[in-house]
Amino acid sequence: MHMPAALTSFNARDVVRYDVPASLVVFLVALPLSLGIAIASGAPVMAGLIAAVVGGIVAGSLGGAPLQVSGPAAGLTVVVAELIANFGFKVTCFITVGAGMLQIVFGLSRIAQAALAIAPVVVHAMLAGIGITIALQQIHVLLGGQSQSSAMENLTALPGSIIDLHWADLLIGGLVVAVMLTWPTLPAKVRKVPGPLVAIVGATLITMFAGLNIDKISIDGNFFDALALPELPSGNWGAVVLGVLTVALIASVESLLSAVAVDKMHTGPRSDFNREMLGQGSANMISGMAGGLPVTGVIVRSSTNVASGARTRASAILHGVWILIFSVLLTALVEQIPMAALAGLLVVIGIQLVKTAHMKLALKTGDLWVYVITVLAVVFLNLLEGVGIGLAIAVLIVVWRVVRAQITSAPIGTEASRQWQITIHGSLSFLALPRLSKALGRVPAQARVTINLDTDFLDNAASEMIEDWKWAHEANGGTVAIEEIGQAHLADAPKAPPKRHPVATKALGLAPWKTWQHRPDANADPDASPILRSIKSGVQEYHRSNADALLEHMTDLSDSQDPDSLFLTCADSRVVPNVITSSGPGDLFTIRNIGNLVPTETNQDTSVEAALEFAINNLGVSSIVVCGHSSCGAMKGLLAGSDDDSALSSWLSNAAPSLAAFRSGHPAGRSAAEAGFCEADQLAIVNVAIQVQTLQRHPLVGRAIADGKLRVAGLFFDITTARVIDVSSTGVAVPT
Repeated sequence: MHMPAALTSFNARDVVRYDVPASLVVFLVALPLSLGIAIASGAPVMAGLIAAVVGGIVAGSLGGAPLQVSGPAAGLTVVVAELIANFGFKVTCFITVGAGMLQIVFGLSRIAQAALAIAPVVVHAMLAGIGITIALQQIHVLLGGQSQSSAMENLTALPGSIIDLHWADLLIGGLVVAVMLTWPTLPAKVRKVPGPLVAIVGATLITMFAGLNIDKISIDGNFFDALALPELPSGNWGAVVLGVLTVALIASVESLLSAVAVDKMHTGPRSDFNREMLGQGSANMISGMAGGLPVTGVIVRSSTNVASGARTRASAILHGVWILIFSVLLTALVEQIPMAALAGLLVVIGIQLVKTAHMKLALKTGDLWVYVITVLAVVFLNLLEGVGIGLAIAVLIVVWRVVRAQITSAPIGTEASRQWQITIHGSLSFLALPRLSKALGRVPAQARVTINLDTDFLDNAASEMIEDWKWAHEANGGTVAIEEIGQAHLADAPKAPPKRHPVATKALGLAPWKTWQHRPDANADPDASPILRSIKSGVQEYHRSNADALLEHMTDLSDSQDPDSLFLTCADSRVVPNVITSSGPGDLFTIRNIGNLVPTETNQDTSVEAALEFAINNLGVSSIVVCGHSSCGAMKGLLAGSDDDSALSSWLSNAAPSLAAFRSGHPAGRSAAEAGFCEADQLAIVNVAIQVQTLQRHPLVGRAIADGKLRVAGLFFDITTARVIDVSSTGVAVPT
């Protein structure tokens, strides 16, 4: 849900109108979740409510994400359960206090955003692993049995739980699962009531009225009796410190990722991550000191908060107040909730942490192995080891992708020509030496070799191997030409530590040869002219980088063409029709000549006439475009005048009407002068307008225009600004 930024300021009217209703909805969602997470963690039931109260009030007041709602989270369930099993609950509270202190250090040192330097695929897999672990634990409770201490034990004990299932527990737990799964499909008006609340209340009422004999939540004492100070560990301080670090890191990452997700849901103030760490750390210290579970930002509650219309942090704070009031005054109601009902709720929550969208994304991005291995490690080892293994694999894959150069070695032409081409693209380091050596080893002795080196990183080891191989190959009668297309050069490698250079941009049809081609090696073919070398190098680069991309567009054009326009432009090398019109193969039927001229009847050029006839009669083009350009040599020649009998002067006589129109004050010329164009460019613009008129008077073109089958237009390419301008008989339309 997106809200206007103007409504994010804190005032009493906003609180009453928006935040109070939103806080009540969040309270109804958070209550059963807090109870269920406490039970799944093996902690006292009230510990979940204490954490919910502290998370709402403390983290809501001090945190840096105004619309984020904090409390006990499913993401820490596995860790907390293991800590309680190893140390007991009160020492776990001490660990929670330590984790809170560490989070405050994170916030004060302003390194909170560093916690986001974790591959999203690892976080997604971590949550999926947690979800699977929770589901495996709670499925036993849903069947009326007891959960085991590890995922493997839960798996092996599952057949026994199915054989010995209690139908009453299965009925109540199954009812909750069914409600939770079907609730999102119901009409929006119905879904205004939180699904978890409906499921738990419904299951509780059925249990009460049907008189079912199933286990229910047991609470010793009231809310204030549950408040208790933590205990110091009696030993094993290394494991305690590891627990503090684990809780702090997981709680921080989960809170920050939740804050990032919440920021995407609204248009109000963005999260201050360092302040959020201070708020989360303070909440964990107080929760641990009071006998509560660890606290994190929770995406389920936070998204509910935004969707319910919350405008300020008052909603998160009030939701904590409502939980406090409920915990103090209505504890007896909690004891009526069946354990199987909360188990069903937690099974669904666990399943929902495993998202198919995350798996599909990992498959598309090539990270599926990271996802799968992390999930398995989290489930069958533990959370910290699983995340560590996942991160290690993700880092290795990134290093592999970054440093892995593309190396190809293949002959060119016939076997008798003995010409070979070796192409190296990417980052070339000592890690690639085995593959580089293999590619070089395939080249036969005395072959004429071209090495295209397109690298952004090149270390001395790789440089030395290439130079040594070049020396040995030439000593055996071969030749080696090295074309260094990239920005990292062989000669620089022995002089300084290697560094990454951005690879030169070689966009097809945009970058001239001179911006990326380098002078050929001295051992290159001496019979080839420098111009031919440039063309051949360009063709080779086209085959390497663009031929495959172009092929997919040529499939439908292999037998015929169906261009939309005939494009008449100057032969000037600076005008590239397909670039300035963002067109591709099959779009333009192009005529190029000096001055973009249409010869008159008295001095006819049959090539232009033939092209017009073929384009209109055979291809059925819908438009003809005349495109002139700035700094045109033909227009400068017209202004200078010439009386010689050269072929160029004879050709330019076709532009005499344009020169006459310009000197007589043609509107297009006056408009161009007002736009600041020089005299030669003014003439070029008038020339476009006159050539358009000449085409419109052409018998074949004129008939097609009269029949509504054809349009004729004029363009002008301003080389100085690289902008294309519309030209009409009255002037130019210069883009701003």
